[in-house]
Amino acid sequence: MSKFDDLIGQALTEEDRALLASHAEPGYLSQAMGLFRGPMSWVMWLVNVANGVSFLVGVYALWQMVNATDALLAVKWGIGALFLFQITTLCKTFMGNRMEANRMLREIKRVELQLSLLRADAGASE
Repeated sequence: MSKFDDLIGQALTEEDRALLASHAEPGYLSQAMGLFRGPMSWVMWLVNVANGVSFLVGVYALWQMVNATDALLAVKWGIGALFLFQITTLCKTFMGNRMEANRMLREIKRVELQLSLLRADAGASE
């Protein structure tokens, strides 16, 4: 794949390279904060709040399990804590999948930009 990228890089002008560099992949935190913008932002905020609440209540349930004097009560708190931590994992997985989908869309847009630049260069040289 790097040879292909090198061939594309050689075919581009300095202006094209600068344009592509301005559309480079953002860092992890920028990608994570990007989940909270756009048309799906309200869903991400809802999932993030549900994630935080389920984690905090799960920690409380775990604490109650550890401090329970009755074995049946400890099992009930433990099952609740396990369920809440699974919800936390599900929320994080959902957000991670959305972040990966955003990365793929960004890469597709970069490829489209590269193709349009190459097509424009080929049209200008004719």
